[in-house]
Amino acid sequence: MPEAEWRARQAAHEARVRVWTDPHQARAARGERHPVHDFLFHYYAFRPASFRRWHPGPDLALAGDGAREFLRRPEYREIENGPCLPTRATPTAVILDCATLPPHRREFVAWLRTLLTAMQTRPPFFACHGLHEWAMVYRQTPEEVRHNQCALRYPPGEIARITESLPVCCSHFDAFRFFTAPARPLNRLQPTRADVPQLDQRGCLHANMDLYKWAFKLAPFTPSELTADCFALAWDIRAVDMRASPYDVRALGFPPIPIETPEGRADYERHQRAFTARGEPLRARLVALCERLLAV
Repeated sequence: MPEAEWRARQAAHEARVRVWTDPHQARAARGERHPVHDFLFHYYAFRPASFRRWHPGPDLALAGDGAREFLRRPEYREIENGPCLPTRATPTAVILDCATLPPHRREFVAWLRTLLTAMQTRPPFFACHGLHEWAMVYRQTPEEVRHNQCALRYPPGEIARITESLPVCCSHFDAFRFFTAPARPLNRLQPTRADVPQLDQRGCLHANMDLYKWAFKLAPFTPSELTADCFALAWDIRAVDMRASPYDVRALGFPPIPIETPEGRADYERHQRAFTARGEPLRARLVALCERLLAV
C-alpha cells in the first residue's frame, strides 16, 4: 500500500477513535467519571494511546520511508519491495510478521478461536432481560452500590422484589462474578471461568461487548479498523446495559428500558437481537484473524 494511502487510513482511524478517547481523558484530568461512557476504558484494560495507534493487520505491506516507524515494535519487519508491491521507488516495505507470535500467545489464540467458533454455532438466548445489573445491587445498601454516583430507580426493597419475581439466567461469568452473594443462588447457572467456552453465547450483551476485548488482546495483529468496529458495538451495548439497569441515568441522556414490565422486556430483547446481528460479522473477522495467526 502506498504511503499516502496508509497514512490516510491511519489518520482516519485516529480521528474516529479520538471521538471516544478525548472526552474520557478530559474527564479523567478533571477528576470526573461518567458511569456509562467511561466503563469501557476502566473495565477493559486497553490504554487510549494504544487504541489510537493504527496497525494494518497481517498481509498488508506498507510502502514508503515512513513505514519504518513501525519497526519500533518487534512484530514488524522489512521485506524487499518486489513486483507485487505498488511503490517500486522504495526498496523495502514493512509488514507484520505473524511468525513473531510467541508460543504462549499462540495458545491463547487457539483457545479464542475455539470459543468464538463455538459461539457461532451455539443458539443465542434472548430471555435474560438484563437482570445481571439488578443482581449486582440485590440486597445492598445505597453505600454498597457499585455506581453509587447514580441514584437507583427504586428503593432496595423494591429492587429485591423485582429481581426475585423474574427468572435470573445469566450465562456470562464476568457478569456473574459481580453478583452480590445473596443474588448468586437466584441464577439458573453458576458459571465459572472454566465454563466460558461452554456457556458464552451470542445473545448475551456482555459476550458481544467482549468482542472488543478479544480484538485488542490480539494487538498489534488486529487491523485497527476491526478493533474500532468492536468498540463501537460495545459502546452502544453499554448504553443499553445501563438503561435496562436499576440505575437512574436519565440526567445523562439515557431513558430507562423498564425490564420490570413486559413492554420493557420486549424492548430489551429487540436491542439484544440487533446487537447479536451486528456482532456476527465482527466475530467472523476475529475467527479469520485467529486462523491466519495459527497458520504460520
